[in-house]
Amino acid sequence: MSAPAKPARSGGASAIGWVLTIGLNVVAPILTYNTLTEDHGWSEFSALLLSSAWPVLDTAIMAAWRRKIDEFAMVTLVFLVITAVVSLVGAHTARALLIKDSSVTGLFGLLCLGTLLAPRPLMFYFGRKFATDGTPESTAWWNGMWQFEGFRSTMRTMTLVWGVAYVAEALVRIALAYALPTKTMVTLSPIMIYGVLGALGVWTAWFGKRRAAEGARRQAEAEAAAAAAATA
Repeated sequence: MSAPAKPARSGGASAIGWVLTIGLNVVAPILTYNTLTEDHGWSEFSALLLSSAWPVLDTAIMAAWRRKIDEFAMVTLVFLVITAVVSLVGAHTARALLIKDSSVTGLFGLLCLGTLLAPRPLMFYFGRKFATDGTPESTAWWNGMWQFEGFRSTMRTMTLVWGVAYVAEALVRIALAYALPTKTMVTLSPIMIYGVLGALGVWTAWFGKRRAAEGARRQAEAEAAAAAAATA
């Protein structure tokens, strides 16, 4: 059985989604922290805690835009709740909050690894979030790809790599939180998070294209063999 063709994707919708994601998850938290601490005299802990509200807004906007809460949004909301709970436990210092925030990304990595035991790994849902434009046609196309063994293997390999990478990233950030000043880490921490995300995104795109090319080659070989057998 050959893979169905991918539906046309809305470039404008994808671009808006990426702008909102980067703006509300990276730029806005850094600007908020710097403004509150330098211009309004807020404590580092309070400013850092308030800065974490921007990702919540990002999730709410995406949910209203798509008119549904998908699995990606649910995972995001769960980790925001975990972050809020963890932030209220233990010492209330900026360094402690940074360490706890690093622990949350480590938990994300562990979640990736844990979903390898589930019917569908986490990267299947993340892939559907970023490889489609959210329309019913593109969502149905992505869901239908699960029937192919090569696609399933690709999703599981991606999940494994993402899980290991984020566990390692969390351990490094925790070490740096002790070694560097808090102000430095407030800027460096989201850069590390999304730097790792960017690197994983590039690797994921390359790996996905390579596996797709391998699948197309195998399919062409199988079709050629079948045609040769039919004419023999």
